[in-house]
Amino acid sequence: MLRGIDVSSYQSSTYDTDGLSFVFIKATEGRSYVNPKLSAQTGRGRDAGLVVGFYHFLWPGNLTAQAEYFVGKAPDRPGDILAVDWETTGEGTRASNAEKDRFIRKVKELRPDNRVVLYCNRDFWLNVDTTSYAGDGLWIADYVTAGKPRIKAKWRFHQYTDDPIDKNVADFASRAALREWAEGA
Repeated sequence: MLRGIDVSSYQSSTYDTDGLSFVFIKATEGRSYVNPKLSAQTGRGRDAGLVVGFYHFLWPGNLTAQAEYFVGKAPDRPGDILAVDWETTGEGTRASNAEKDRFIRKVKELRPDNRVVLYCNRDFWLNVDTTSYAGDGLWIADYVTAGKPRIKAKWRFHQYTDDPIDKNVADFASRAALREWAEGA
């Protein structure tokens, strides 16, 4: 299992990269928010030789506009991984299954040289998702032993804790294997 983290504006731009193979960085949310630390956090990951991914916190509605906003703000480099963060918003709403699926497909259409994955928690995957569509792979959040999420579906990334930061593992034999997968979009 490879180790990685995900960061947003709540974390430092000089996060610790020791022992990591990848980092996911929050890029955007809805159609108006951009992570003010996006550039610095991206530079930190690239300088450390990590596989870099970017995620968009999905809101219901305006899926094409959100997809265009996300790909317009996330760095455009083949081999980077793009992710949709599908969960309940601060207003207690959520994008529907159809909206989540359309968003993933639209991002894939706009960025055919990037892998596009779905991030959601175990409850969403088991009780909200009705299509099981995760694009190029599933990134599942389930706070249990690293690499042992309580789902039957094939997953690529597992967020297993948020204490003190969001820590993840990836189901790849090596960083080179992860990079090869990411570049094979």
